[in-house]
Amino acid sequence: MSKFLTISEAAELKGVSPSTLRRWETEGKLIPSRTLNGHRRYELSQLLNIKKELSFTVGYARVSSHDQKEDLSRQIQVLELFCAAQGWQVEIISDLGSGLNYSKRGLKRLIKLITDNQVERLVLTHKDRLLRFGSELIFSLCEIFGTEIVIINRTEDASFEEDLDKDVLEIIAVFSARLYGSRSHKNKKIIEELKEVANRL
Repeated sequence: MSKFLTISEAAELKGVSPSTLRRWETEGKLIPSRTLNGHRRYELSQLLNIKKELSFTVGYARVSSHDQKEDLSRQIQVLELFCAAQGWQVEIISDLGSGLNYSKRGLKRLIKLITDNQVERLVLTHKDRLLRFGSELIFSLCEIFGTEIVIINRTEDASFEEDLDKDVLEIIAVFSARLYGSRSHKNKKIIEELKEVANRL
């Protein structure tokens, strides 16, 4: 069932003043329905697809470790040049951290901007720069909040098997870091066996 908001509730949700909503109505950008008494009512799903006037393009770049900083610089340069060629003003958000880490500062900021309806489009060099697993969750948020997704390189250089190797080894690295802390001989044996299996892939 649709949820309808008053003009003050809608203004708070959008982060604008009620007078801005009235102006948007005059301009034909956002037309509310009316109650029998003539009061404006805004449908929640409609509000979530309306961008703030100051929405912008965001380019997101990420590498896993400090020794990949040159790759991070290349990603940023590609994002800036691509967006400039499209005539888009872009803000770059960059992260240094694992693709399995969901708590990276830049990723958190990106999610906040998307859910605040401030991101017109999200530009990535590759899909896995966002997250190694779970990027579809961010893409679902983009769909809900009307953010366009642009992936510059949709065909990966690495084969599927090479990508799978990287993913498995990264999972093992996280797993081993947690289990080694317990100093259990049994846990260490499990880690070694997992590494052997990964190396045979």
